[in-house]
Amino acid sequence: MIELGDLWRTYRVGDSEVHALREVELEIARGDFLAVVGPSGSGKSTLLNILGCLDRPTAGRYAFDGRDVAAMGDAERTRLRQSEIGFVFQFFHLLARLTAQGNVELPMLFAGIARSERRRRAAAALDAVGLSDRAHHRPDQLSGGQRQRVAIARAVVMDPGLILADEPTGNLDRASAAEVMDLLGEMNRAGRTLVLVTHDPEIAARARRRVRMDDGAIVERT
Repeated sequence: MIELGDLWRTYRVGDSEVHALREVELEIARGDFLAVVGPSGSGKSTLLNILGCLDRPTAGRYAFDGRDVAAMGDAERTRLRQSEIGFVFQFFHLLARLTAQGNVELPMLFAGIARSERRRRAAAALDAVGLSDRAHHRPDQLSGGQRQRVAIARAVVMDPGLILADEPTGNLDRASAAEVMDLLGEMNRAGRTLVLVTHDPEIAARARRRVRMDDGAIVERT
């Protein structure tokens, strides 16, 4: 599904160059569950942003289902991001003024999907994460675990093949974290590819494969 070859991401800070990613070589098969671990500043989130087409590599190859992402224009990259990739973040990124239903509908609104279809698909996505009874609650009326489940429903409502999760349990208590990981695991077993960034060794242990990053490079694979 994903192939990275000699991937670099370099930033210029004053007169210096900072290598956020260095010589990254990585293959991720469809249906895989990969955990990316490492200390803060090791390049984990930079890697996830490039996989999600939120950033571009400075050099190297990124292929998604055989397509050269680096050669895509902005419109094609946006379509890829909307249709093939779902994002789950540590801090949920839900809009406070919208209900759970409204937040889940957002990706479909941006994609131009009709209102009736948005409502139907959002309701189904919330049902899949066990939150049908909270569809009309705003984020401030939900627990942390419930908010993350809304975020997961939003991530999968466009039926993407790839889910990118950046510290999805970092803001949750242990019980809520276990529920969220069980839900992500179910989605992976149903065929979705899952790439997870985490500092938590117990969370990383759930993955089928793990890579450890340090100073922008992959230094260990298990």
